[in-house]
Amino acid sequence: MAVQSTGSRAAPGRTTTGPDRTTARDPLVAQDAATARALAMLGLAALGGAAILIGVLHLLPLTAGISSVRQAISKYALTEVGWMFNAAVIATAASSGAVFFALLLTRQATWRSIGLLFGGLWVAGLLVIVAFPKHNWAIGPSMDGQVHRIASVVAFLSLPIGVMLLTRRRAGTAGRRSARATFWPGAASLAWFSPLIVAMLMAPRTGTPWFRAIPLGLIERGLVITEVSAVVALALWVLAATSRGVPAVSPRVVAERSTARSSDPGPVVPASRRPAG
Repeated sequence: MAVQSTGSRAAPGRTTTGPDRTTARDPLVAQDAATARALAMLGLAALGGAAILIGVLHLLPLTAGISSVRQAISKYALTEVGWMFNAAVIATAASSGAVFFALLLTRQATWRSIGLLFGGLWVAGLLVIVAFPKHNWAIGPSMDGQVHRIASVVAFLSLPIGVMLLTRRRAGTAGRRSARATFWPGAASLAWFSPLIVAMLMAPRTGTPWFRAIPLGLIERGLVITEVSAVVALALWVLAATSRGVPAVSPRVVAERSTARSSDPGPVVPASRRPAG
């Protein structure tokens, strides 16, 4: 009686290229890759919508009195069209969350990734910014404004740190060019904090409040553009990885799935019904 070995055969619908590499032809792997691509594209679309809303806010007559050079971008939330600013921030948070989840699906990040933790702080910080508006100096400082300020610092520091941690060790992996391209917007985002730090350190000597010593509005807008660019780069990194057939799950997980399928004994056939020989 011929004996067939199943240990060296690839599972149906799966192609192996070595002991540790599996292409995206596995149905479950392909499903994860397709979901990751969809999330990345939805994230890009939401970021585009958010950018349009913020751009329109800079052009409306109702907000013409807000200086793009001197005044904080979050001041738009205190106007009659503040819902547009809040919608843009929420869309940015949602799109960022979708992109980070896509990174999990493609195993470019794991639940234990420190970079993913900082990404979560970025998303949470954006939502807190919406829930607690900035100080309305026409009335005076408020507790909401203080929470808003802290959340802003946490959010805009967390994203670049998270992006750099997620991409800094990817030089030897597939999609390494996209990883490098994603790393630098994160680094550039941190550079925007340099004039803020210098102004704060010089304020006791010059007697000029730090927020008046620099073009705060211009720096904030530059920071926002750079950080949103970092999220866009993360989404493009996901798209680049999945388009090249990078496993959407780790080889170990694929092996476990294949083992589970191959170890299934199937229906039990009584001995009396088995063919002779």
